[in-house]
Amino acid sequence: MIYIAIAIIIGMGALGTAIGFGIMGGKFLESSARQPELAPQLQVKMFILAGLIDAISMIGVGVALYILFVVAPGLGGVY
Repeated sequence: MIYIAIAIIIGMGALGTAIGFGIMGGKFLESSARQPELAPQLQVKMFILAGLIDAISMIGVGVALYILFVVAPGLGGVY
């Protein structure tokens, strides 16, 4: 069951990140097509948000590894 929980944590983090990047990229293209003079400012903000969105999945991987190597051995072992 621990392996399934870890797979769900990592999978949902990756899915959420992919959906977030897709929505953000689409909105960036929409807004830069409407107002091309704002494209450089929007691009900077988009890259900052991309880093924050990507951090969510990295936190999920960290939590999953913590569960795998710290919590699971105390529950009867994963090794």
